Order: sequence, then structure tokens, then C-alpha cells
Amino acid sequence: MQVTETLSDGLKRGFTVTVPSGDLESKRTARLKELGQSMSLPGFRPGKVPMSIVKQRYGAAVQGEVLEQAVSDATRALLDERGLRPATQPRVDLVSDAESAAGDLEFKVEMELLPEIAQPDLSTLTLTRLKATPDAETVDKALKDIASRQRSFEAIEEVRPAAQGDVVVVDFVGKVDGVAFDGGTAQDVTVEIGGAGFIPGFAEQIEGMSPGEEKVITVTFPADYSAENLAGKEATFDITAKELKRPVDVAIDDDLAKKIGFEGLEQVRELITKQVEQEYEQLSRLRIKRELLDALAEKTDFEAPQGMVEAEFAQIWQRVESDRKAGQMDDEDKEKDEETLRSDYRKIAERRVKLGLLLAEIGRVNAISVTQDEMLQAIRAEAMRYPGQEQAVFEFFRKNPQAAESLRGPIFENKVVDYVIELATVEDKDVTPEELAEIPPADL
Repeated sequence: MQVTETLSDGLKRGFTVTVPSGDLESKRTARLKELGQSMSLPGFRPGKVPMSIVKQRYGAAVQGEVLEQAVSDATRALLDERGLRPATQPRVDLVSDAESAAGDLEFKVEMELLPEIAQPDLSTLTLTRLKATPDAETVDKALKDIASRQRSFEAIEEVRPAAQGDVVVVDFVGKVDGVAFDGGTAQDVTVEIGGAGFIPGFAEQIEGMSPGEEKVITVTFPADYSAENLAGKEATFDITAKELKRPVDVAIDDDLAKKIGFEGLEQVRELITKQVEQEYEQLSRLRIKRELLDALAEKTDFEAPQGMVEAEFAQIWQRVESDRKAGQMDDEDKEKDEETLRSDYRKIAERRVKLGLLLAEIGRVNAISVTQDEMLQAIRAEAMRYPGQEQAVFEFFRKNPQAAESLRGPIFENKVVDYVIELATVEDKDVTPEELAEIPPADL
């Protein structure tokens, strides 16, 4: 095999590779002999078919197979011999005639290499771990929410307009451009005046209606509404008020606890406290991980492969375009022109690529890997998101290894982050839950 370097520009490399015709011919002959051993034709004993007939039958297919394998083997040998680590799949272009069985095989291969990444001194990192403790007010609020969901309702015999705090039982028919839409018709729906859970403006316009009264109201679905065919659209609802009710509050005591399956109120308090602690721990980890990535971003003083940056930017920009069409862009982005917006998101793409490469290098140097048990746990966690379809999810990942591999990246990243945090100097700081939940914007 003869290799000539044709390009060396930053991380870009290009080569012309020539594989001698003799090597190709020996591979073709060996493959044709292998096929001839199993070929069976009338008038010939098994394995005794003349080579001329074998070539006539399989020559073209073997030629393509041998060339493809020769290109693959030669490219792999080129990478191994020169210690090259491509950032993405090398691009190969044939120079010689692929259909010709004569002459040498010549092809060009171009690639972008992974940059040389110096291992930073992780022990010099200083991080702050924010901690918040659930207070009585937070637990009491959660208990009130539980009690609210357990309320009963009693009929209001007096015929009067619905007021704040009342519950109105209604029938309604929703329409867009005068046509009823799927899922927009319902009977005996309870609407709490002043409560949440409906389209903005829906319950507010029912306030003041009396049983037996009919009314047409107009609302606008939120831009981020789950049903895309309704998101951001104006709709009318034909409302019929049927009955007024008032909620009957439930006492927050042991009886409430037993009603929802616990031994007593103290057990419910303990469970709520643990759940809130877990939420705070997740927020705390999110904050320290964010701080760590910002600190590591300052140590990414290497060139990012532009192919990887372009691929990352394309994914980001696709989401930006989708948000723009749905009217869900950030207010800050709405004020930017196209050029500024693209420039900002390209910087984000470059930051992500560099951080990904640095984390991958830290993991490689320190032999951090994802175990099979960790992959199984991730697949189980994914399956739990689809109650009743767990087996189908497991089967999907079994048949689609690439989908399963998509779970490996986040696990690996978290393991590397944990490793770095262990080496860094970490100071614990007590903060309020509000301060903990306040996520600052990422540094670009």
C-alpha cells in the first residue's frame, strides 16, 4: 500500500492511497475459490465448477466486495500506522475505475482529526455546592395541596351567579373557525372559579354564570399548548352552566393520612420531606455541574473540529427554527437579528463540542467507562416512563443497539463529572430554596 499526504491544514488531513493490483487480484481469486467450493451446477460435481463459470456468475459482485473491503482495510491501516484519531467518519472518494478489475486501486481519503487535549490539573478547581433544607412551610404547602385534591363538593341550592371559590358543572363545545375540534366537547366538567388547570381566560369568563345559563366565550390557546393543531389559535366555547357546588375542605390530620394509604400524618410529613430533599439534591447537583462545566470551558484551549461544530450547530438551529415557528423563542432572542442569533448559537455549539471532547479525554485518560449494569439500569428507567409498555421498550432497545447507545453518553458524562468533583475543592454553602432554584445563564 502506498500513501501520499495531500492535505495538512490544522486538524484537516488528506491522503491518496494506492493498493497494488496484485493484492486485489489475490483477494478476488481467494473469494471466487471460496464461492466455487459451494457452487452447484448440473453436470458438475460440487466444488468442481470451472473458475471461468464462477467468475461469470459472481465476478461483478466479488469485484465490488473486494474493493469495498480493500478501501476499509487500507483506511484502517492508514489510521493505525500514523496514529490518527478522526473526529468524524473519514470521507473516501475513488480515483480508479471501480468497475475495472485491472490495475491498482487508488482512492482519496480526507478527515478531520481530534485535537490534542492536555489533561488539566483538576485539583485546582474550586466549586461551591449549594444546599437547601426543606422547611415547615414547604411541607405544610404540600399537605394543603394533598388535602385540596381530597376535597368533596356539595351542591349549592340557591340559584345565583358563580363567584370566586365556587365550582361550576358545565357542558361545552369548543370550536376553531366555527368548526368543532377533536377533544373540545365534554359534559359535566367541573370548573373552579379562580382555580387552575384550564386555558387562560376560560374559568374567568364562566364567573357570573348561573345554572341554566348559556354563553359563548373566546379564548386563545397558549403557544406551547400540547396539541400542535391548537397551539396559539383562538377558539370559542359554547358553555352551558348546569350546577353550582362549593368545595368542602378536608382536615389535615391522621384521618386524611389513612385515606391516602398511610398510618398517620407524621408518616406523610416524613415522605414529603424526603421527596423535597431529593428535589433539592437534584437542583444542587445541577448547579454544581453547571459551575464545573463553566470552569472546564475556560480550559478548552484547543481547536474544535469544524465538522463536529457544524453538526452540533445544525441540531441546535433546527430547534431554534422549530421554537420560532411555534412562537416559543426567548424574549432575548426575539430582539436579535438573524446574523447575531446564528453567531450566538454557533458559539454555544463550539462550547458544547469542546466540553464534550474534554470530558471524553478526561474519561479516556482515567479509564472511566459505562458498565453493562449501568446500561441495563438506564434502559429500565426509560421503560418505567411508559407504564404498561415496559416489555415493548426493552424489545425496542434490544433490536436497536444504536438507540441503546444514546443512553450511554449521559451516563458517561455524569460519571466523569462525579470524578472531577471528587478531585476539586468543594465548599458547601447553605442557601434558600429560591436561591437554589435560580439557574444562571451559561457562559459562552
